[in-house]
Amino acid sequence: MYLNINEQVKSLEISGIRKFFNLVSDQKDVLSLTIGQPDFYTPDHIKTAAIGAINNNFTTYTHNAGLLELRSAISDYVYKRYNLSYQPESEIIVTVGASQAIDITLRTILNIGDEVILPGPVYPGYEPLIKLAGAKPVYADTTESEFKLTSELLRQYITEKTKCVILPYPSNPTGVTLTAEELDAIATELEDKNIFILADEIYSELVFDQQHISIGTFDKVRDKTIIINGLSKSHSMTGWRIGYLLAPEWLTNHILKVHQYNVSCASSISQHAALEALSHGEEDPINMKKEYKKRRDYVFKRLTNMGVEVVKPDGAFYFFLKVETNLTSLELALKMVRDVKLAMVPGDAFSVFGEGFLRLSYAYSMETLELGMDRLESFLDELNN
Repeated sequence: MYLNINEQVKSLEISGIRKFFNLVSDQKDVLSLTIGQPDFYTPDHIKTAAIGAINNNFTTYTHNAGLLELRSAISDYVYKRYNLSYQPESEIIVTVGASQAIDITLRTILNIGDEVILPGPVYPGYEPLIKLAGAKPVYADTTESEFKLTSELLRQYITEKTKCVILPYPSNPTGVTLTAEELDAIATELEDKNIFILADEIYSELVFDQQHISIGTFDKVRDKTIIINGLSKSHSMTGWRIGYLLAPEWLTNHILKVHQYNVSCASSISQHAALEALSHGEEDPINMKKEYKKRRDYVFKRLTNMGVEVVKPDGAFYFFLKVETNLTSLELALKMVRDVKLAMVPGDAFSVFGEGFLRLSYAYSMETLELGMDRLESFLDELNN
């Protein structure tokens, strides 16, 4: 028997990141610099809090928006860290990871035929959600602006159908972020337009050479801005699936309806773990960031010495390498696996504007990175001779 299913779902493809990871994962002796997952364990005090929650029978549904204590902790945390002011009772929703927060936001604000502007290259998780909501992704080519979606570039892509602009900074896959001046220019551009801003700031704790600035701090666009964040990257809690969104009350009232019918609420155990992370784990992301910065500086030095064309990342844990060759990104990545047993994600996984690039994740130990850079250097020498 064959029954028709949603045409949008039928047209979706598995993420290019996972597709390539699965393609090479069963090959022996391949050193992988592919997955963007912290290589740190969740801190012990957070795990202890989760065990305590289980033992104390905190195993029931919570408020749809999440435990009020957790929402209060989120409110305090983002105010202290980023000068963001959101009311825990009405402007914060705890979600099942940042991905679910993005999904319910887009399903709330988008209508069929709307357009969403996002910088290319970009994390591949946005496009499917935009399409599932019946809208159209519009990629702005940032390859000539050091991967930054500037106000001037943004202006070129705005049409009467534009409903939302996605600002995913610090960026996956490029690691770049935006300055206060650049964000202010974007805010000014969008101030008088009926366009939402969705700021995915999941890497906000991993900004190395400046303080993370959120567009949510600009009053002129606060009423149309949704901030997405979570604990996966900051506290190495990817499997706990706790994210959160911040938005004005008029908007969270509607997003909460979608969230309620989607998941009811986030895991109660994970929420108690998150409460501990935000209340008593302030040093956790700082300690991790020190190690990531050390790794970034090491990899950047090695890449520079090899003559690789790369924009130095400000945050996250990725490099986006430009490799001059007649091969496609996929062909190049496969050749590197075959020749030197080194895996990186082909750039075309991050939209057509990633073609010609490779994404290197440095969320790995220094020992792994040293070996990886040795193999990359050997591969490039072979490629150029």
